[in-house]
This record gives sequence, C-alpha cells and structure tokens, in this order.
Amino acid sequence: MTKSSLPSFGLHGKVVMVSGAGRGIGRACALACAEAGADIVAIVRDDKAGKDLSAAIEALGRRALIVPLDISETRCIEDAVRGAVAHFGQIDILVNNIGISRRSLAQSVSEEDFDLVLNTNLKGTFFLTQAVARTMIERRAGRILNISSQAGTVTLREESIYCMSKAAINHLTRCLAAEWGPLGIAVNSISPTFIWTDSTRPYLSDPEAHRQTLAHIPLGRIGETEDVTGAVVYLASPAGALVNGANLMVDGGWSIA
Repeated sequence: MTKSSLPSFGLHGKVVMVSGAGRGIGRACALACAEAGADIVAIVRDDKAGKDLSAAIEALGRRALIVPLDISETRCIEDAVRGAVAHFGQIDILVNNIGISRRSLAQSVSEEDFDLVLNTNLKGTFFLTQAVARTMIERRAGRILNISSQAGTVTLREESIYCMSKAAINHLTRCLAAEWGPLGIAVNSISPTFIWTDSTRPYLSDPEAHRQTLAHIPLGRIGETEDVTGAVVYLASPAGALVNGANLMVDGGWSIA
C-alpha cells in the first residue's frame, strides 16, 4: 500500500487538555479536537459549563474528563495534571486558552489588576505548561499550543497589561520550542483577532466599536471560533508535525495593515 499524499488532520487516539474550556474559544477548541478524534481533559471554572461540555464531547463519541481548576492557584496545578494522567494514561496535546483582561489606561492600572492578569495569563499558563511538559518529556513526545492574541503583536488602547502578557506568551513559546524541540515536543502559539464569543459580543455589537474594529482588518470581518479551532487542529495533528516555535496570526491581516 502506498502512503497517502493527503495530510492527516486526525487526532484519533490522542488526549488533549484544554484550559479555559468552559466557554468561548476554549469550549470550541475542546469540541473541535473531540470531533477530530481526541479524548478531552477540560479545565473549567464553572461546574455547569463543565457538565454541558462533557455531554457535548460524549455525544461526539469521545471521552471527557472535567477538571475544575483556577490556574492562577498554581498550588493546585500539579494535582490536576497528575489526576488527568492517571485517568487517561497520558496527555498528548495541551491547549493553553487562558486569557483575562482589565481595561485601563496605563497610568490608571492598579497593582491588583496587574497581578490578576499576569498571574492568570502568564504565571498560570507557565506552570500548567511545565507540569504537562514534564509528562511529555518522559515520553519524548507532545504538542503545546498557546492561544495568544494579536494583542501580543499590535497595540491596543487601554490594554497595556493584557498586551504585555500576550507578548510574553509569544516569546515564551519560542523559548520552550527551542528547549523542548530536541525532546520531541513542539510548541506553537496562535494569535486571533477579535472573535465572536459571549464575552466579546457586547462590545462588538456596538455599531461604532464594530466599525472601528473592522477598519483594522483587511479581510473585513470579525473572526468566528472556527477560525481559531482550524489552526488548533492543524497544529495538533500530523499535518503540523514540523511546525515548532511559530506564532500563527489568525487576525485577518490586522498585524500587517
């Protein structure tokens, strides 16, 4: 039998851990990976959202493990990862989808908001990644995908600490890709523009905000969650096996306009 020349985007037999999986992009990533064939470890903060997600994953014929966890509470991360590995045997792919923001002009940023954003977006992401990567290093195989943001590349008014946290994630991605690539672990980031979700809908539904946002996007539309999940499945799958240290912009061209 000759080898097919068609790239494989399947995730059959893989276990994918997704943080921030209770809603929005994280939920969409979990469902897309399940539809591609993976079993899912979903890190959530809302029990109801976790139950709904579990039912949706199981309806796709895949297994789901719901893990309640606030990753800013780093002392709980090791136990959560250990429990997921005990349940499924391994974690093949980690999708880091945590990202919160506190809008404020830079001169008005409080230390409380600074710590909240950095502890969640950067510190929590780092230590969850570290805990999962240790299990991947043992097997010399794994994929890590950081859901970053165009905010890590472009400037957004009143978003200085959020932009800073995502720029740090982008550079962390490169550092880990260089360090862990020789150990069989590929690390990449994905940087979406504004995506229609429950959290962005109030802002984007304002006609002037919508107009101003579209003015930055050469392709002329707000993103859908499927735009992000397509990139996730690609980078997690055999089709993306040689990609390492990349930051894939899913921004309609905002960053080049």
